[in-house]
Amino acid sequence: MDHSRGLDPVIEAYKKDVDRTLIRKNLKLSYEERLQNLMQLQKFANGLQKAGGRKQ
Repeated sequence: MDHSRGLDPVIEAYKKDVDRTLIRKNLKLSYEERLQNLMQLQKFANGLQKAGGRKQ
C-alpha cells in the first residue's frame, strides 16, 4: 500500500463505482430525516422478504 500519498489501491478501485451525489444528498439531511429514510427502507425490505415467502 502506498500510505505516503494516502492512496489505498482497493479504495481507489471501488471509488469509480460510488455515486457520490447520493452521499452528498444524504449528508444534507438531518439525523431525523436519515432515520426516517432508514426506517422506510427497512419496511420495504421486510415487505420484500414477506413477498418472497421468507420469515424473519
